[in-house]
Amino acid sequence: MCGIAGFYGGAGDPAGAPELVRDMLAQIEHRGPDEAGCYLDDRVAMGTARLSIIDLASGQQPVGGEDERFWLCYNGELYNYRELRAELVARGARFRTESDTEVVLRAWEEWGPECLPRFNGAFAFAVHDSVTGELHLVRDRFGKRPLFVARHEGTWLFASEMKAFLAYPGFRFEFDPAELSSIFATWTPLPGQSGYWGIEQVPMGEYLALRGERVRRGRWAPLDLTPGPAPDSEEEAVEQVRAELERAVDVRLRSDVEVGVYASGGLDSSIIAHLAARRADRPLRTFSVEFEDAEFDESAEQEELAAHLGTRHSTVRVSDADVADAFPEAVRHAEVPAFRTAFVPMHLLARRVRQDGIKVVLSGEGADEAFLGYGIFKDTRLLSEWHELDDRTRRERMGRLHPYLAHFSGADEQRRMLGVYQQFATEQRPGLFSHQMRFQNGRFAARLLAEPGDPLGAIERLVAEEPGYAALSPVRKAQWLEFRTLLAGYLLSTQGERMALAHGVENRCPFLDPAVVRRAAALNGRFGDPYDEKHLLKRAYADVLPERIVRKGKFPYRAPDSAVFVRSRPDYRDLLLDQDTLEEIPVLDARFARRFVNRIFDTPPERTGTKENQAFVLLASTVWLHHWYVRGRGRRRDPLAVPLRVVDRRRSAVPA
Repeated sequence: MCGIAGFYGGAGDPAGAPELVRDMLAQIEHRGPDEAGCYLDDRVAMGTARLSIIDLASGQQPVGGEDERFWLCYNGELYNYRELRAELVARGARFRTESDTEVVLRAWEEWGPECLPRFNGAFAFAVHDSVTGELHLVRDRFGKRPLFVARHEGTWLFASEMKAFLAYPGFRFEFDPAELSSIFATWTPLPGQSGYWGIEQVPMGEYLALRGERVRRGRWAPLDLTPGPAPDSEEEAVEQVRAELERAVDVRLRSDVEVGVYASGGLDSSIIAHLAARRADRPLRTFSVEFEDAEFDESAEQEELAAHLGTRHSTVRVSDADVADAFPEAVRHAEVPAFRTAFVPMHLLARRVRQDGIKVVLSGEGADEAFLGYGIFKDTRLLSEWHELDDRTRRERMGRLHPYLAHFSGADEQRRMLGVYQQFATEQRPGLFSHQMRFQNGRFAARLLAEPGDPLGAIERLVAEEPGYAALSPVRKAQWLEFRTLLAGYLLSTQGERMALAHGVENRCPFLDPAVVRRAAALNGRFGDPYDEKHLLKRAYADVLPERIVRKGKFPYRAPDSAVFVRSRPDYRDLLLDQDTLEEIPVLDARFARRFVNRIFDTPPERTGTKENQAFVLLASTVWLHHWYVRGRGRRRDPLAVPLRVVDRRRSAVPA
């Protein structure tokens, strides 16, 4: 795992190119604090800050081919690198290292972009053809690793994190009102969005090919959730799930350093911990967050799992004050607005993991998307059948949707919710039927903006332009939206990768193995009760996990939101209320924002609703992003802590 940064094209070679790459890498050195290197020629300057995990001794970057035509800066892990290496050796390739990075380079030399569908990994990389001058910027199929691109005065800038652009001369951050409105309404940047003018993300499963002034875009991994053939029996389906997950964990345990597991106390991470513990030659290290607020705490399940598996378990106990104190720094690493505070405890947990000497963790992320574990999938199923059901059946099914939420449990509450569901049982925005209820909350947050425009216009265009989307079932559409929006834009990034890599910790997700996702697509809805989420996963592991964990049902990972600020009253509270600060952020409706913040601080936390909580966290994170990026206070002034290995192929650097 690493961070990459660089620039391409433009008027020529900026003076002091190695120093500029060094400064860009210094902004993201937390991603790769072990080594640093850069490649320069007359078209491109690109560098890597390396977190050494595989081939510690000889896996330095950038890496070039034998004829030095192609050069690679790589961020990620290729889990099937051993299998691809053997295939390439059989085709005549010769290797100088044992690293997965060199396998990526040799595969590109052999097959070009056609190598990408062969990759099972989490990665973002830049590969430069020194003969044609072309630069490819590539991102993995599920958007596990970030990659940002910006156009500045005729030069292309690229980096794993946008904060690297703070070091480029003359570059300035400015909020994009339309993108910010979309982020507020949908809770996450959509594919390609960053929230800032002139900066885009390379979308999941896509690449950019730059050649001079020309830009070519390609999608190498469309999200395919089409159900394939399924076995005849549930027993066979269970065996298929086990086999695919075991293979996924096996390849993600490939590492020259110790691998731990995030164990939340839920089913998904418990399955991963079980599989990893069975394969470990020493007690498995597991890590979890424990909340002082009992409403969010799952420490009892975490402790039971650790005792059951015999792991060496470590916890981070998190209070309201801890979340409020760490919020500004966590937002600096997130770089985009966040709709809840759950990413902050993950920031604190990753710090503990690295302090304990662990660089790699496995997690259960992706299971809910692949195996339809979220309540939104049950909601969508019920809403799609709503008009064919009588009231009694509607109540019965509605009572099984979200048993952990109080407003679904009583007769009066159910009567009220019947009216809510009736409101959303008809599609109001084309293609967004499954998420209408969620986006209603998001539209409230957009009221904080001076010019919200149409907050849902961008996501409506996204689904309208997706081939084959219209033909999907309502539940499959909901699944597609989860993969393409909240998973890649928030769960894998803000809450996952960005918080872990802030401390040099790599997070690997076995449930996002392509074979696991394909298998789940073939099996979902074919067996068991569709209102019993993740039925096959429960069946597959009920005999090896504590009954309490298997039977407790979905308990989403959450943290207290506006309540942490109300109860702990952080020192920076006045920043959120300062009229001058709010008016300095032109995308905000400063007067409305100040009244809203006052209302939050004057209201008992238990009386603040979900949409108000989300709007408050979005506002607070935007204020801090303005401080770190628009004002530029987030730029690191310290030099790169490790020596920079320079490969200089500029004509001016070659002796006559």
